[in-house]
Formats: sequence, C-alpha cells, structure tokens
Amino acid sequence: MIDEKLNQAVHILNERGIDMWLTFVRETSSTPDPVLDLILGAHVVWPSAFILTGGGEKIAVVGSLDMQNVRDHADYEVVGYVDSIKPALLKLLKRLDPQKIVINFSTNDVTADGMTHGMYLLLMSYLKGTPYADRIESSEAVISALRGRKSGTEIEHIRGAIRETLKLFDAVTEHVRPGMSEFDVADFIRQKMEEKNLEPAWDADQCPAVFTGPDSAGAHATPTGRLIEPGHIMNIDFGVRWNGYVSDLQRTWYFLRQGEIVPPEAVENGFRVIRDAIRKAAGFLKPGVEGWAVDEVARTHITDAGYAEYPHALGHQVGRKAHDGSTLLCPKWERYGDLPHSKVEAGQVFTLEPRLTVPGHGVATIEEIVVVTETGCEFLSEPQEEIIMIGPGT
Repeated sequence: MIDEKLNQAVHILNERGIDMWLTFVRETSSTPDPVLDLILGAHVVWPSAFILTGGGEKIAVVGSLDMQNVRDHADYEVVGYVDSIKPALLKLLKRLDPQKIVINFSTNDVTADGMTHGMYLLLMSYLKGTPYADRIESSEAVISALRGRKSGTEIEHIRGAIRETLKLFDAVTEHVRPGMSEFDVADFIRQKMEEKNLEPAWDADQCPAVFTGPDSAGAHATPTGRLIEPGHIMNIDFGVRWNGYVSDLQRTWYFLRQGEIVPPEAVENGFRVIRDAIRKAAGFLKPGVEGWAVDEVARTHITDAGYAEYPHALGHQVGRKAHDGSTLLCPKWERYGDLPHSKVEAGQVFTLEPRLTVPGHGVATIEEIVVVTETGCEFLSEPQEEIIMIGPGT
C-alpha cells in the first residue's frame, strides 16, 4: 500500500509541475504528521526528511538509528546521519536543484499541516543563504490529491469497514428496546466490536455516539443515561477501522408508541426530506464540481421543505481517518477557509450526512458513504431508504 501511494505521489508531482515534495518531521510518535500513514507507515525519532521528486526519486534522510526501520517499511533510498541532518539535506538539494519545493504545512487542511512551527523554523535556518529558501510552498495540493484519490485496494478496505458497521447496526435493531439508555446501546455496540476484534473509527468515548429523543446533546457528544422512550427518534453515528481504513455512518430508528403501526407523519416527512436530500446531492456529485455546490443542493432541499439548515458540512472525505482530506462538501462559511471552492476529483470517498430536527421527537439524520467515479458517484454503503421501526413491545 505504501509503495502504491508513493508511486501515485510521483504522478501527482508531475501533474502539478512540482519538482520536489519534502516532508520534514521528528519524534513522530509524540507529534505525528498525518501524511506519514501514506508515505511511510512507521515513526521516526530524529529530524527526518522524506523527499519525492517528479523524476521518481524517493529519498529518506534520517538519523542512523532510524535507517533500518525506514527500509523495512518503504522503498526509499535511505541516507543516514549521526550529528546533524543539515549537511546531508543541503547536499541532496544542491544535487537535485529543485525549482519548486512543497513542504508539509497548510492553512486549510489539517491533514496537510503536520509540520510544527519549530520544524519550519529549523528547516528555514538550514536553507538560509541558499536559493531554496525562496522556492518553498505548501504541499497541501499534493497531499489533498494523494489522500483523496483512493486506489482500488483502499476502496476495498473502506468497503470492508462499511460492511462491518452495517452488521453492527443490524445487531442494534435486534437488541434495542424502550427503557434502554444511550449508554446501554453504546455499550452493546462496544461489546460486539470486542467480540469481532474491531476498533472504533475515532475516539472511543464518542464512537459510537447515540442520541435519543428531542433533548439529546447533539452531534459529537458522548452517550448519556438518557432513556429511550416510545415516540423517540434515535440515531447512531458510528464507524470501525478495518485493515487500516475506516467507515463513518449514521442510521435513524423510531420507537413506536402504543397503537402506532407507523411513525407519525412529522417523523416520516423529516426522514424523507433527509433521504431525498442525500439522493439529490449524490445525483449532482461528480468530478469538477466545487464542494459548496454539492452542499447547496442538499441544504436548499431541506430549507425549501421548511426546516432549518444543518449547522455543518454536508460531507467530508473518508479513508485512513474519518476526516480524511481537504476537499469538503461544505458551505461558504469563514470557518472552512478556501475549502468550499475545492473541486471534487474521481476516486475521492465522501460522506453525505445532512440532518434536521423533528420537534418533539428528535433528530432525523442519515450518513452514507459514496465514491466519486469518472461520471458521477457510487454508493459504497447500502442507503437507508426507510426509517427503522422498533415496536413498543420489543
């Protein structure tokens, strides 16, 4: 997988007219750079430079004690040092003489912003008095493309994570009943994960996140002792890690009251609006469109139906992490910087996750995962088409 991504990175450098991509890191077990998952798959201790060139060279300048570990994990030409990385790094730069160098910092993309300020100052001190100090730019565009363009193997790993997550949602449907707490439901899922030797896709205290009824804490909160009651909508935000890749899905349940055989029209309508917003956004999603435009399709459908707009992006990328890349399907809000104008590319994997509130019942939300194809998108998760009903006597 690492070699596959390294070769892909060289192609991206050539595509974008970049001579050199330099990733500068140290003590990565304490201060990890997210991109190392793609280009190394291991940690280093001493100051290290991982260099890829448009000409296809892959060179790692690392401390002598890190050399074998790097060789064991990726196909780099490994250059070691003992005293200081500076001489070896400058010698390499002089030999390659790159006109455009991109390094691992970004103001927009957290997954491309792995260089600490201290490491930036250190690198610039090494480059002082050389022509290379004036040739430095952000590697955000390279990392965005590398993370986003999923290979066939990566897609299959994401499919595996989705498959395991949907099995656990089915288990919840068989198990859950009124009177249980949010914590009870979350604990059941954790027990099932342990039986299957699965890890959560993000922090365990919020994965799974379980919300029931009209007074739930909302997104990104931990499960509570709040009890499920008839008439409640319950939703779960959850994913697992499978072969190094993750899922991130949400499903919605309704708990029937005595005498009900279907949910109230308000609940059904809220669910349909969310489902159809996802359908419309998926129908619009394709290479070349800007992220804000996809978000606008779903957002407008929901507000036109009379509901308040959701207070977040429609979707984010998924891969090695639940939030895996810079291109977002998001509104043109200041907090998102330039990301709303990022263009969608084939191979990117996105969530589609609008939400709305059904007064007196709770939050209706679905989260699906799609992969962008050359002409549109394909659902990787089997879409939730109907609200899941749990009877009062269950």
